[in-house]
Amino acid sequence: MTDVLAASSGPEITDWMRSSGLEIVLLIVGAMLFGRFAAFLRDRVTTKIDSGFQTSDALVRTEAAKHRHALAQVVTWVVLTIVYVLVGMEVLRRLGFAVTGLVAPAAVLGAALGFGAQRIVQDILAGFFLITERQYGFGDVVQISVTGSAEVAEGTVEDVTLRITTLRNSDGEVIIVPNGQIVKVTNLSKDWARAAIDVPVSAQADITKINEILHAVCTKAYEDRRLKPLLLDEPSVMGVEDLSLDVMNIRMVARTLPGKQFEVGRELRVRVAAALRKEGISETT
Repeated sequence: MTDVLAASSGPEITDWMRSSGLEIVLLIVGAMLFGRFAAFLRDRVTTKIDSGFQTSDALVRTEAAKHRHALAQVVTWVVLTIVYVLVGMEVLRRLGFAVTGLVAPAAVLGAALGFGAQRIVQDILAGFFLITERQYGFGDVVQISVTGSAEVAEGTVEDVTLRITTLRNSDGEVIIVPNGQIVKVTNLSKDWARAAIDVPVSAQADITKINEILHAVCTKAYEDRRLKPLLLDEPSVMGVEDLSLDVMNIRMVARTLPGKQFEVGRELRVRVAAALRKEGISETT
């Protein structure tokens, strides 16, 4: 009896492997190859965008280039998600599951996992508007306030999909933020940026002389061949920003290319410190 069952099941397994089994293997392999091809195309597009920036004279990426880079990442993610879902349904159908018969169990499962599904839908919708409204793109320096977290996620945007945004901060740490949990986005590198430098000096210092020194620093900085390409106009002295019994803060501001405010701010602080020290005026902490 056992020999009869083994003999009868052998051809059935062989026939299944030659028909549905082979189709399942081809579908899975095809999905994997398509995924690699889609990733290859995405990398080609993003590399071309980046190479266009690197070979140009521009010091920062244009807003259009950042948006195209993020859009390539999002489109690839959406296409791969659709393909994997369709392939999964076809595999289930060839394994003997009635896909239409899974509607009722799926409805029950969807109700049970409604909260999680709601979160996913929220993330995807938020990501859709984030991309279409061009709130930020690849390479932008952003600060993101997240629901339920007192700390602000800050860093450079490395990846954007409809569900998550990936940042890398100054310490090299990777921060992943679900788009649906984003409350507020501060883009520090969109169109232009501003470097603000507060110069603390003694309240008894000669304010007129200090203003003359700072104005001279601004003029020389704008004439510097290395620093001028980063500036949109000449830095200016706003005046006394804060005043106490012992210290007054004098603020300087400079409009810069997007993302270059930190570099310009550091350079201006060095110049201010050197100029004040040369005149015998010390900064107060």
